[in-house]
Amino acid sequence: MRFDERFLDEIKSRLRLSDVIGRTVKLRRQGREYAGLSPFTKEKTPSFYVNDEKGFFHCFSSGKHGDLITFLQETERLSFPEAVERLAAEAGVPMPEPDPRSVEDDKKRHSLMDWLEAAAVWFEGELRRPGGQAARAYLEKRGLPQSEWKRFRIGLAPASRTALKDALVQKGARPAELVEAGLLIAPEDGGAPYDRFRERIIFPIADARGRVISFGGRALDPEAKAKYLNGPDTALFDKGRTLYGLYEARKLLAAGGEGAPLVVVEGYMDVIACQRAGIAAAAGMGTALTEDQMALMWRFHPEPTLCFDGDGAGQRAASRAIDRALPLLQPGRSFRFAVVTGGKDPDDVLREQGPAALKAQLSQTIPFVEALFVRERDMEPLDTPERRSALKGRLRAAAGAIQDKDLGQAYRDDLLARLDALWAKPAANAPQSGAFQPRRAFAARGSERFQAPGPPTAEARAAARRLSVSIDPLVAAVAKGAIDHPVWLDEHLEALQVHGLGHSALNPLASAIVRLRLEADVLDTEALKRHLAASGFGALLSEIDRAARTSGAPFLESDVSPAAAKLHWSHAFEVLSRMAALEEALSSAKADMTDSEGAVAFMRLKGERDALRRAIRSGTLWASRLSMEAGASE
Repeated sequence: MRFDERFLDEIKSRLRLSDVIGRTVKLRRQGREYAGLSPFTKEKTPSFYVNDEKGFFHCFSSGKHGDLITFLQETERLSFPEAVERLAAEAGVPMPEPDPRSVEDDKKRHSLMDWLEAAAVWFEGELRRPGGQAARAYLEKRGLPQSEWKRFRIGLAPASRTALKDALVQKGARPAELVEAGLLIAPEDGGAPYDRFRERIIFPIADARGRVISFGGRALDPEAKAKYLNGPDTALFDKGRTLYGLYEARKLLAAGGEGAPLVVVEGYMDVIACQRAGIAAAAGMGTALTEDQMALMWRFHPEPTLCFDGDGAGQRAASRAIDRALPLLQPGRSFRFAVVTGGKDPDDVLREQGPAALKAQLSQTIPFVEALFVRERDMEPLDTPERRSALKGRLRAAAGAIQDKDLGQAYRDDLLARLDALWAKPAANAPQSGAFQPRRAFAARGSERFQAPGPPTAEARAAARRLSVSIDPLVAAVAKGAIDHPVWLDEHLEALQVHGLGHSALNPLASAIVRLRLEADVLDTEALKRHLAASGFGALLSEIDRAARTSGAPFLESDVSPAAAKLHWSHAFEVLSRMAALEEALSSAKADMTDSEGAVAFMRLKGERDALRRAIRSGTLWASRLSMEAGASE
């Protein structure tokens, strides 16, 4: 149903934004606005603001912005109509009466859904009848036990040409309706319609609310022309706007809480494998991901993980996804990429290694920008100036395809920095081949696994030179604490990836530390230092040690208990992360200083940043040292 603006405005006029949001977010009044901790990210200092007069919320930490309806969509993962219906009931505004044509269309849609549901029940029954023995054996062989069939509503379409048709017609269905629902095929010569799915394992395809809208079928006959077959586009089913498994994925996302991943895989069995392992997963309909499917994913997760097979077809699918996604990228809307090892797919990993192994492999992801860079880098050999220049042109063109100008510029800077790192001269003791060989950031060919990029030696040396005169003692102390105690990072890896270590020149070092911490089950100080020194960060580590000695940071002192030291370090790290978030927020707020409210918001953020700077310079940042140590020792 479509809603006109007057109806939506009436709902918003009856509900105060801060009242609705205040039920799930603790808000505190600040002038003409309300502030609270972000419901989208983990933070210690409020960066989430609600303005009742203007009717919008803004979250500086995540970049999310919107109105009352948007808030429900983002936090409760509702569709637009679902959010409107919920708010209309709360506001006491009757839903608009649909026009007669809409009533007729809805009636027709519900009738088709009823027959699709009846077909799903019939398919499920066929799997358990004597004729389903081969299908049952196949499912057992694929590691899908009978106890799981009901959860995913697995069924069987028998080999008969009209078995489903006969069963549903007997219940009152008209063949024309079943053709319209995609269940039957009507021959072009005008012959009698017959069953679309025959001798296939059946996977019901549901919408985001769990209603069956079509089916997919996996052939049992190894000689079948089409191994997998989906229903056709209908009034209910649009394969370019639908994701298999999304309904179950929504439930797993809600149960997983903040930070739970949404993984997009290639096939029905891969989706089922992930969901059996507790991973929210969905899949396209056997074609390249569309812009509509990407928008659908972003409704439920800001950065879904795309997991394609490691073969050539999978890599081509990943490349097509990159091209389609590039223009759509925005702050808070991107993708990550993962590849399971050994040429396997998620279903193989679950059967052979178990849920823990599948979760571990799918957690090893790379960001969109790295996947893009590797795709362009590996397009052709880089053995001539012409080809290297062509790579630079492709990277600039890719960044230019991003419609968000600020993000496009950020991508351009990042991609060109990676390009510069390719031409870094090898270390003096590195083996020389005599031929030009750009340093690879990570492998992504065939069935090889994505590897995180090694830190560029030249960039590390440049960072050391810049930091030798500009490094802040607190930044150096936090970096030293992270290196001396890698385990302290476990609760802060996400923030470290986002905000780094408080200085842009330290970003390569922060990335290297995160990579090593994620890859190693056990990573002690000496092992971490050896890895970093071997990667060219030796000079930078020396500068960090030098500057940290003047910081006065309690967590570096020998007489502080380990528990208190960890508390102090975490506090300092969060202060630096907050400083980074404030600097980003100030840049955005400065552009919005078009009225008094914008100026007030800017000054409020500036005041908080300056207060943190004073606390760092004066040493009052450590004023709570005694209470921290006392609390840690109790």
